Amino acid sequence: MKQVKHRNSASKILIIGTVFLFTFFNPVFGQEEAVADSAVATEASAGGDAAKGKALFNSLCAACHKRYKKMTGPALFGVADKYEREWIYSWVKNSAAMIASGDAQAVAIYEEYNKTAMNAFPQLTNGDIDNILAYVMEPKAAPAVAAGSGSTVAPTSSDSGVSTDIILAGLALVFLMLVVILFLVNNTLKRFAEASNIELPEPEARTPIWKAFVQNQFLVLVTAIFLLLASGYFVYGYFMQVGVDQGYQPIQPIHYSHKIHAGDNQIECKYCHSSARVSKHSGIPSLNVCMNCHKSIGEVAETTATEDYSKEFYDGEIQKLYKAVGWDADAQKYTGETEPVKWVRIHNLPDFAYFNHSQHVSVAGVECQKCHGPVEEMEIMYQHAPLTMGWCINCHRETNVKVADNKYYEKIHSELSKKYGVDKLTAAQMGGLECGKCHY
Repeated sequence: MKQVKHRNSASKILIIGTVFLFTFFNPVFGQEEAVADSAVATEASAGGDAAKGKALFNSLCAACHKRYKKMTGPALFGVADKYEREWIYSWVKNSAAMIASGDAQAVAIYEEYNKTAMNAFPQLTNGDIDNILAYVMEPKAAPAVAAGSGSTVAPTSSDSGVSTDIILAGLALVFLMLVVILFLVNNTLKRFAEASNIELPEPEARTPIWKAFVQNQFLVLVTAIFLLLASGYFVYGYFMQVGVDQGYQPIQPIHYSHKIHAGDNQIECKYCHSSARVSKHSGIPSLNVCMNCHKSIGEVAETTATEDYSKEFYDGEIQKLYKAVGWDADAQKYTGETEPVKWVRIHNLPDFAYFNHSQHVSVAGVECQKCHGPVEEMEIMYQHAPLTMGWCINCHRETNVKVADNKYYEKIHSELSKKYGVDKLTAAQMGGLECGKCHY
């Protein structure tokens, strides 16, 4: 008999693989490094309540100040170390009086920030100011993402601390080992059969499926008819979608979240698209409209971040806005160096179709969401409606004309309501289906 070499190789492979697997699956529980305690009060903020100070800061100071960054006024972190406490009390309660008295420090701050007057807060007690100082003197929290990591979203971990990648790699290794073992067993059985003169059954020769199909004329006829009908259906559907851009969602040069602006902050659509009230077009807001708010908002709150978009991402988009409009956030002034923003148009009607925003928004009182969908829920704006001719006609047939407090429609409404015998008229009954209404 021929000697079999390496007869224990398979068991060795299994043992080595098992050891390797359990080595990587052994959960390691480590303690996170301690972060600097931001609640420890410095000498300057001793005795203050940071929680109460935060509420006061957000209601009275946040419009002009940030803790760690200059805005309309200076950054307030470290201010208690820079100035005496009594001087701060006087400055907060009545800065104008200190400037008028010729106080050197007060005049210097006034000159440094372009002679921007600070509001007086005589209603604040010294204890209130101490609370504010306790809040602004808290050290800046360390970022949650580990140093050197390029990820904008903190990775999630399981309770055991085992990485998902390690689990998948282990399962893949086990699967590969099983495949190899099955292959070796199959070859061993074949050699055993040959050595024992056992004949293995030969697979029966079968007619190829394509030959069987060609020989069946009924199946060929049915398949041909089906393919012709399916081709006609898909060709018709393709041509009917030419020029229909429903769902179109381009990436803009500056990320603008309608969800944050129109949804979370409840900014009215017509604040930015003001020309929709009086013009055919809704208009693209100028960057000056953006700067009405973002002159004072250089970064978003921590709670704004989502799983898809981090705080760093939103702050970076605001910096793009500053670069385009030429705004120096540190100096709080325009540099005059501007760049055009090449916005990508989303809603676009054919040139032969006429649509007037003011007629629908101001006269008919149609809400923006009627055509544009739930804009307040869109992180990235997209075309919600198909904007086809049939879609517009259906809207005219189903929508009643708003005649309340609208003298423009009073006479024609009274005459047409008698003609049709109805109390309310649709846009179609008032001529909304005439070709000349939309085509000219």
